[in-house]
Amino acid sequence: MATTDAIIASTAPGNLIDHNLIDREVEGLCDGMVRYEKRPARRRDGSVVEGLYNAWIIFNNPTQYNSYTTDMVKATILAFRRASVDREVNAVVFTGVGDKAFCTGGNTKEYAEYYAGNPQEYRQYMRLFNDMVSAILGCDRPVICRVNGMRIGGGQEIGMACDFSIAQDLANFGQAGPKHGSAAIGGATDFLPLMIGCEQAMVSGTLCEPFSAHKAARLGIIADVVPALKAGGKFVANPTVVTDRMLDEYGRVVHGEFKSGAAFKEGQAQIKEGEIDLTLLDLKVEELCAKLLDTFPECMTKSLEELRKPKLQAWNLNKENSRAWLALNMMNEARTGFRAFNEGTRETGREIDFVKLRQGLAKGTPWTEELIESLMPAAK
Repeated sequence: MATTDAIIASTAPGNLIDHNLIDREVEGLCDGMVRYEKRPARRRDGSVVEGLYNAWIIFNNPTQYNSYTTDMVKATILAFRRASVDREVNAVVFTGVGDKAFCTGGNTKEYAEYYAGNPQEYRQYMRLFNDMVSAILGCDRPVICRVNGMRIGGGQEIGMACDFSIAQDLANFGQAGPKHGSAAIGGATDFLPLMIGCEQAMVSGTLCEPFSAHKAARLGIIADVVPALKAGGKFVANPTVVTDRMLDEYGRVVHGEFKSGAAFKEGQAQIKEGEIDLTLLDLKVEELCAKLLDTFPECMTKSLEELRKPKLQAWNLNKENSRAWLALNMMNEARTGFRAFNEGTRETGREIDFVKLRQGLAKGTPWTEELIESLMPAAK
């Protein structure tokens, strides 16, 4: 009987049709701010598999916490398309450069300086954003979000569109919409109720309070969490988070909650003194990729399609309406919130005076340039 290798050699077509949309490399579209790398796939024992790869799609904008610009969004769409049709790709790893942030959402500098006050332009941008989320949800390969740092706002939304998430435990998660002039309708309001229930989704989507990777794992937003901080040469759990007990004295769940007061400050000092090492994160990601390798590929794709349906149904039901609302919102609250974040400083803060705004609107005050200027952090 002929060997599998011999059968492949004698039956595989000599010329394969290219199903990519463009011939150019992804990096050429945005000056390397989105990197596309094919890294050799490995078996569970660590040995390299010839001819098979994992595609790494990497946000490379660390000075702005890997926030995505319009060009980065376009490149990401094409990167997922490339990975989806590449016959050699086993799985996709979606991550960011560095250890501070996976992604913090849209680029607020671009939002504030170009899109604010231009709803017709932002509507076109949101077409691209929606296509990016759909590209993740429609990828023919399993998508792993390697959470190398904070996953906030739109970064949380594209992260939840992935099939798996593995995080280093110094990463924080959460939404930012109502605090900065938007609503988390780029995926969070679709995905969160499915993933963590309506009540916790309400807490995250409205209060915009960040939560730890340990809490994310407890709630079910991520598949696994690993330590990243080394102290004295050994890995230790995030010292700003409660990880050594499940309940407090009243029976309330505290595992994964942030410590408070002096204990939190002590934890911050330990992080500053320690070393951040993402070795365990990479090992866990490779381990998952290896497990995915040991499956029938078409059965895997069909399983992904079926298991994604709850997310897809919610997403497709709302995305066009959300796009229209977000565009119109650029005329007032988003215009104000993004400017405040972009123009604010550590000293002035990056949020408007919410009470003053509410007091004005309660009296019927119209939105004007003068009102917006009076609400900026510097005006305080």
